[in-house]
Amino acid sequence: MASSRVLLFQFYPLLLLPFLLYPVSSISPHKIPRLSPFPKEALILKNPDDIFSESDMSKDFKTYFYKQTLDHFNYAPQSYATFRQKYVVNSKYWGGPNSNSPILAYLGAEAPLDGDLEAVGFLSDNAPHFKSLSVFIEHRYYGKSIPFGTMEEAMKNDTTRGYFSSAQALADYVEILLHIKQKFSAHNSPIIVVGGSYGGMLASWFRLKYPHIALGALASSAPILYFDDITPQNGYYSIVTKDFKEVSKNCYQTIKKSWAEIDKVASKPGGLSLLSQRFNTCSHLNNPDELKDFLDSMYSSAAQYNHPPNYPVTMVCRGVDGAPKGTDIIGR
Repeated sequence: MASSRVLLFQFYPLLLLPFLLYPVSSISPHKIPRLSPFPKEALILKNPDDIFSESDMSKDFKTYFYKQTLDHFNYAPQSYATFRQKYVVNSKYWGGPNSNSPILAYLGAEAPLDGDLEAVGFLSDNAPHFKSLSVFIEHRYYGKSIPFGTMEEAMKNDTTRGYFSSAQALADYVEILLHIKQKFSAHNSPIIVVGGSYGGMLASWFRLKYPHIALGALASSAPILYFDDITPQNGYYSIVTKDFKEVSKNCYQTIKKSWAEIDKVASKPGGLSLLSQRFNTCSHLNNPDELKDFLDSMYSSAAQYNHPPNYPVTMVCRGVDGAPKGTDIIGR
């Protein structure tokens, strides 16, 4: 495969796309893809000023927990088990129960909810204009919304893992939104569900499956067609490649050639030690794929979160292109 690469990046199936930046010393073969719009763990290319803790959160956000049903679709005794599901409400701009002002509901994706609260601009930007109630709901099996008490217990077998699905998550959101309407006496307030990437997929599916609950949906960057036999399997990396090529063809060519060069160096006696030294890895590399996976993750994260003002793809290429004249591919 190394000899026939056409794209800038190696091909991986969608479920293995490395959307996070991992320390080289802790790369795991079981990487969890991240499709949400905010790179919680990708701090290498993130401005430290943009990182905040829960204590920094606006006092306007109030946290609640809903007694959620474990299984919405079956009637066996174990289906009636419950767990605490977190949701957060900001009512600062809400017009009140008699105003028919809308409810804007952010559907949490595959991460704890806290990091999204201040970052989801659509809700906070539009709340003053629409006098809307802002609601954020955490996805089951993430953050503080984990059934069975602990993640270890929740994932221990096929039965407990079986409740971890998008269909169950959508039904969770229905219950909580109906509960919020009751709690805030917002019976006539229309609901607009909002999500980004995987959360956008959820928003789309929510509107299709529960049109009597949500009047509309905003699905931002939602890869709803990214499934087998619909979208080319290399579609993600073709876009990543395009991003780098548009910034710098030299950068694109350097990275494209680097995969074979890394393998070439690694195949020589002491090659892995040399790569460990040149890339200053936290621990000794056991195989070249550890290094390539890390670089792959960094490049793809830069493209996926290539937002202003820093433009991470430009930052990466500036480093590659800025190497002294005569620097080899590994050095660049």
